[in-house]
Amino acid sequence: MHKLLVANRGEIACRILSSARSIGLATVAVYSDTDAEAPHVALADEARRVGPARAQQSYLDQDAILAAARDTGATLIHPGYGFLAENAGFAARCGREGLVFVGPRPETIAAMGDKEQARALARAAGVPVLPGTDKLPPDEATVAAAAASIGFPLLIKAAAGGGGIGMRLVETPEALAAGIAATRGLAERAFGSGAVYLERYVRRARHVEVQVFGFGDGRAVHLFDRDCSLQRRHQKVIEEALAPGLGETTRAAMAQVSVDLAGSCAYDGAGTIEFLYDDDTGGFFFLEMNTRIQVEHGTTELVTGVDLVAAQLRHAIGEDVAAELTQDQIRHDGHAVEARVYAEDPARRFMPSPGTITGLVLPHGPGVRVDTGCRAGSVVTPFYDPMIMKVMAHAASRDEAIDRLIGALGDLRIDGLTTNVGWLRAVLDHPAFRAGRLSTDFLTAHQAEIEQQQARQAA
Repeated sequence: MHKLLVANRGEIACRILSSARSIGLATVAVYSDTDAEAPHVALADEARRVGPARAQQSYLDQDAILAAARDTGATLIHPGYGFLAENAGFAARCGREGLVFVGPRPETIAAMGDKEQARALARAAGVPVLPGTDKLPPDEATVAAAAASIGFPLLIKAAAGGGGIGMRLVETPEALAAGIAATRGLAERAFGSGAVYLERYVRRARHVEVQVFGFGDGRAVHLFDRDCSLQRRHQKVIEEALAPGLGETTRAAMAQVSVDLAGSCAYDGAGTIEFLYDDDTGGFFFLEMNTRIQVEHGTTELVTGVDLVAAQLRHAIGEDVAAELTQDQIRHDGHAVEARVYAEDPARRFMPSPGTITGLVLPHGPGVRVDTGCRAGSVVTPFYDPMIMKVMAHAASRDEAIDRLIGALGDLRIDGLTTNVGWLRAVLDHPAFRAGRLSTDFLTAHQAEIEQQQARQAA
């Protein structure tokens, strides 16, 4: 008999626990002191405290997580996203202790977590990669020559980075040295490694990703693509499946190279390959591979009907998921859009707005899905990411899905703290978004119009 420990909190813990229950797995939740009464704790069959509020002393404490697994007799650990999800050392420790880590092998996590090695693997698999460098040496003359060969503007990126952290745009040669020094310092603090590299900057860029599922033996399938271009400070805000405006030739090529890359590293389980799409040329280029379930995986589930988390769990316990998850059986239907609802104040530069949710009314109806780890009485603390929930809508067409999501957000009521719900509705109703004119600088370029639309909605 298998028993699953979910090494996470909030909405993703609730999401995993729900799928585990649907396939009959016994479950264990872990919690910090501030999460003792959280919904994910109540959803599990058992729960164990792993430390005080701060993540470093609880959800990132490998010893405490593994002790909870031993104490409860857990056989599997699902890390969700964030925290320990892409920690190769933790995945390896799970294996040494006889636990199944629900995710790829430690060496795959390590390889894809090193941006230089990931780019090399992508090139070897035939995936287009943006012109760039390997990890930069300290020699300024060599760095300057490498930058000149790429051309300005360019990006300085942390080799161990991810999630938009450790990324700096440099417009001129004169700003290069200071930019490298600043990025090295940030990368050292955030990732424990100051290694950086240079990459060509694409001005009219979109962020498109492909969902893959590998079976650990060189076989892999794709579950189509998503657009995640709408980002604030390199963090995704609105995502949709499938990516609008991609030609079918481009879509098929992107999917094929994603499967090729996943197969070449014998990828195991769910993963996402992220691309930069050049809207001027129609070219696409490898950015990174996320070796975990994505925040936005629900949009893919809505259009394909595949429960990705259940597939992860069933694959991890040895079921033959490959027999039913074949490429010719995977279809997409309609369109799905997701908005991330945060406890933050758009009027105050999106400052976090922690507090207690005194009242909560969730939207419902055909095609509406809400993933959350909160309820009335839940406290949004300053210790963790302030995301409260993800609201999704699925419909036959993109326009209908957008309308449905705007309506769902209008029906949502969160009392007791400030949220970005009104701002999200304004973004979704912007003419350029409705027309599918997406780019990674969309929110910056249309900031004033979005604020005006939000003011009109509130009037």
